[in-house]
Amino acid sequence: MKGRLDSFIDLLQGTRDFDELQKHLKGLRDMFDIEHVTYHSVNSTGHQYASTTYSADWSVQYFGEDYARIDPVVQGCFRRFHPVDWRQLDWSGKSARDFMGEARAAGVGTHGFSVPIRGPSGQFALFTISDARRDSEWELYTTEHTRELILAAHYVNQKALQLERGSDETKVQNLSPREIDVCTLLAMGQSRAQAAEALGISEHTLRVYIESARFKLGASNTIHAVAKALSMGLLVI
Repeated sequence: MKGRLDSFIDLLQGTRDFDELQKHLKGLRDMFDIEHVTYHSVNSTGHQYASTTYSADWSVQYFGEDYARIDPVVQGCFRRFHPVDWRQLDWSGKSARDFMGEARAAGVGTHGFSVPIRGPSGQFALFTISDARRDSEWELYTTEHTRELILAAHYVNQKALQLERGSDETKVQNLSPREIDVCTLLAMGQSRAQAAEALGISEHTLRVYIESARFKLGASNTIHAVAKALSMGLLVI
């Protein structure tokens, strides 16, 4: 997977417009051996951009009916920073159940996994995969591929920002050895408490290192900081 992800990242670097980005997203779907991949972004002015492998009919219906208002994935991920399995969200309301019924009828799939992204100037984006695998298969799949999905999400977002604004660059400073240690443990899937214990420091001190690394990397949140550090080769996993 790593070699194929590197090839995808190389393709993204040369992407010249949103039509090419859509094409590469379809390639990413095939690379991950998944039914659907979607990137959906809303900037500070409310402008929306979406690139998806869902059917054209479902995309037209989704945006035409402004389903983002009731979509538990959008509403739930907006309040979160970590990747979200759709099973963790609240689908108990009638509107949510009706929406899911329409989505499944449109071929969206029975399971989904979304990575929330927060960019500059109030930008909010979601990178999502969905499929109709069985529960046990889905659990194993997302556990195995979380790291690659987070990386892909942030690379796609960076390219979309570059296409929209002309640049996605921010000045980056070197991380300290301790900041690298903290980001490395988080990238390996350890919780903040586990990472703090492994390093022999308090969770408060750990948060200080995380915030310092996030500021240096120009990251919007902890996951973004870890993804950027990984993509820049600052971490060895």
